[in-house]
Amino acid sequence: MKLWATIQKDVRILLRDRMGILLMFIMPVLLVLIVTSIQNNSFDLQNETKISLLVINKDGGSLSRQFVSALDSLGIFRLSEINQHATQKNIADEMHAKDIAVGIVIDSTFSKQVAAKAKITSGKALNSFGLEGDTVAAIAQNKNYLSLYYNPAIQQSLKLSIEGAINSAVQILQSKEVLKDLYFSINEKPLPDSLQKEMLSNSTVIKEIPLSSSNEKIILNATQHNVPAWTIFAMFFVVMSLGSSIVREKLSGSFIRLKTLPTNYFISLLSKQITYLAVTFLQAVTIFAIGIFIFPLISLPALHLPHDILGLILVTLICGWCAVSYAICVGTFAQTQEQANSFGAVSIVILSIIGGLMIPSFIMPDSFKSLMAISPLHWCLQAYYGLFLEGGALKDVGINILSLLLISFLLQLIALIELKRKKII
Repeated sequence: MKLWATIQKDVRILLRDRMGILLMFIMPVLLVLIVTSIQNNSFDLQNETKISLLVINKDGGSLSRQFVSALDSLGIFRLSEINQHATQKNIADEMHAKDIAVGIVIDSTFSKQVAAKAKITSGKALNSFGLEGDTVAAIAQNKNYLSLYYNPAIQQSLKLSIEGAINSAVQILQSKEVLKDLYFSINEKPLPDSLQKEMLSNSTVIKEIPLSSSNEKIILNATQHNVPAWTIFAMFFVVMSLGSSIVREKLSGSFIRLKTLPTNYFISLLSKQITYLAVTFLQAVTIFAIGIFIFPLISLPALHLPHDILGLILVTLICGWCAVSYAICVGTFAQTQEQANSFGAVSIVILSIIGGLMIPSFIMPDSFKSLMAISPLHWCLQAYYGLFLEGGALKDVGINILSLLLISFLLQLIALIELKRKKII
């Protein structure tokens, strides 16, 4: 009865804290909508959207046209061609006008260079077999018969991927020419198209095995990353409301009045934990619902919940309790509401950066990776990722849950020791 009455009191106090409600619900909702919308194009680029590639073919020969066809057949480029006499300024203007990040210029010597290199290679091969290969007159080698223009803003990894794809197209073309030359030198007739296709299409089949507990292919998109991440961020931002509430009670003398009543502060602490644990769970339900129902309406990928719904609920409750424990610890040590608000907000942002919410862990320097373990948000994120991205169940995120429980108990213990030191309990 005492606990229920205390919970009712905490709920009424919470409902009067309009700014706290705004920070706990409206802010994370806006963040998940804005950040997911911005990042969605990046994930689409990795998954299915083709890269726009501007092509300027100054050669005009058959080999350069085959090279352009090879680029198109790779399936990762959306080609856009302009006049072969375009200058560097024309290329830059065209790329800016069409928002194209990468352009390639095929030099006028391209066909000659590729044909000559193929003949040299086939001649060396024939000589090694004890046959007489065609002698090829030396030509001025132009190693820059392909020029790549790119926007400096694109990621280095993406630029390397594009260069690798272009080199692959060149190798395909070069292999065709070498095969034609070898076949003609041995048989004195052109290489049949059917044989050429058979010899060049004998590629290795790679079996794809997803790194997930359910062996199910997980579609990586901005929604599956951002919804769990910003849900955790929202949970820990209860420090702004709960921390301030504890400070207000200390400053208003509520702790002293509690000592004169037939109750104790443990009931008040338990009440706050239950009330704000319910708030964190409601935050998760709200943001998940937006990901499931609202995202498809605004052309964003829908959130797909993991198969283990019970595990998702338990992980959400444990993450919420960890957030509440952190808020109680901050409120216990803060002397003023300003201290609780400023330290709470700044510390959550820092812990979210360290924990990998704002910056992916794989691009962090090694010195920072060692700090990830001290951030409770990191363990929350890994638990959610284990369910959402790896298709795991509760047993697969056990280490993350155990770490969160240990951190929560430690925060609770620190808060109780401080309250005991201040003779509040």
